[in-house]
Amino acid sequence: MGRYRLPQPPASLYITAEGYDSLRVELKALWVRRAEVTKALAAAAAEGDRSENAEYIYRKKELGGIDRRIRYLQKRLPNLKVVIEPPSDPARIFFGAWVRLEDEAGEEVIYRIVGPDEFDTEKVFISMDSPMAKALIKKGIDDEVEVSIPAGKAIYYVLDVSYQPLL
Repeated sequence: MGRYRLPQPPASLYITAEGYDSLRVELKALWVRRAEVTKALAAAAAEGDRSENAEYIYRKKELGGIDRRIRYLQKRLPNLKVVIEPPSDPARIFFGAWVRLEDEAGEEVIYRIVGPDEFDTEKVFISMDSPMAKALIKKGIDDEVEVSIPAGKAIYYVLDVSYQPLL
């Protein structure tokens, strides 16, 4: 019997237009990949004993992962709210904002606040449900932001807010 875990709070339903398009493209690509995996699975199944057939076992697991992701995207996409328009006060930080911050050591970082379905650490996209984004919401230039991190508290200063990419 597994350990009981409290259910996760529901993720926010907001997403940028680019994020929505990328999820739709991913869903289409998954259907194509699923067809390829199904053919490979059928070929592996035709080889005989399935209990010792590594190719068959691998393709079954791969197909299960693809099906889970397809099911998730099919349930999630219709409920998402695509945010296209910038907020009425572009000097404040809201969903979709690019934010340039400076920490206490003087190092600058840039983040973009996006929906939970499109966060990406390589692109410096942070989820609006993250502690950093929650601390930044409604702040403006020259505001001080205190964020709780595992090592304690971190203080950042807002240097720039834009709804176009910052370079």
